[in-house]
Amino acid sequence: MTTKSPITEAKRLIVKIGSSLLVDEVSGEIRRDWMDSLCDDVARCRARGQEVVLVSSGAVAVGRRHLNLTQPLKLEEKQAAAATGQIRLAHAYQEALARHGITVAQVLLTLFDSEDRRRYLNARETLDTLLRLGAVPVINENDTVATNEIRFGDNDRLAARVAQMISADALVLFSDIDGLYTADPRRDPNATFLSEVREITPEIEAMAGDPGTGYGSGGMVTKLVAAKICLSAGCRMAICKGEPLMPLSALENGAPCTWFLPGAEPRTARKQWIYGSMKPVGTLTVDPGAARALAKGGSLLPAGVVMVDGEFERGDCVAVAGGGRILGRGMVAYSAEDARKIMGRKSAEIEALLGFRGRDELIHRDDLVMEG
Repeated sequence: MTTKSPITEAKRLIVKIGSSLLVDEVSGEIRRDWMDSLCDDVARCRARGQEVVLVSSGAVAVGRRHLNLTQPLKLEEKQAAAATGQIRLAHAYQEALARHGITVAQVLLTLFDSEDRRRYLNARETLDTLLRLGAVPVINENDTVATNEIRFGDNDRLAARVAQMISADALVLFSDIDGLYTADPRRDPNATFLSEVREITPEIEAMAGDPGTGYGSGGMVTKLVAAKICLSAGCRMAICKGEPLMPLSALENGAPCTWFLPGAEPRTARKQWIYGSMKPVGTLTVDPGAARALAKGGSLLPAGVVMVDGEFERGDCVAVAGGGRILGRGMVAYSAEDARKIMGRKSAEIEALLGFRGRDELIHRDDLVMEG
């Protein structure tokens, strides 16, 4: 492990907060002192140029009290509690970050949003835009409409999917335990703490225990599922205690944690996925000027395209050709029908040609993998 914290090195940081940290179990009220300290940390990260996303539980826990609901909750009661609690939770975050002049944006997602191509792209572009405009997105599962079939089921996995979606550099899962042990430390005095994990092996998975045990039901099983997603996406992930005030500062200053460290950076991992897992369903042929721009790391603009072959939708993988050979492949930002309308034209003309303003690029450089 380097002496410099992965937190300070992250350009795009996601922080996941559980209900037990955020909501007082007895009163059902938001722990404002803890939330304020977390938001102080967020403001400090923002001040040094980092983008921050919060994935926050707590809506059901807050809403249940205001509706006088007691455990166990039926599905429809949980959804009602979420609808009541989410607005209070979002307002609390808004107040806490407004002290630093930071704008908050609420984003509610379901599992389907991360698996359906169009929903995935819409969510990714919305989050990218919010971050570019300086907002802090606060994300939660959309409990009000999610059924069991389209639920993440836990915000650990939701946070990991968001990290994958927006190519985050680091994800911090605040927990009631300081990291991964070889066994449940509350049951086994010989359990050994692991400060670093580079691969989720069967032996590592076994350390989380059976899902029916305290260690498993406390979330270690779901946290290892999240770690798998992060490692495949090139995103570093930490499990650490979240109870202290200023929890991000505590982590930066050496508080115990387990870091899961991938072998690739987020953008590299994303491009490996595009190149290795997506089959092109169409081809964009470019002129020599565009081919030179792409070779230097540029995006593919409509003006450089001379031919569109095949039928594809926004978000599909297409090949890029020029000079009689394949130059690369990438995820296209427009359908084949729309691409034919705007090819050879300037990006400023897109809105007039299509009736709406999409991206300036047919393929953004982050979504493009060049051959060789």
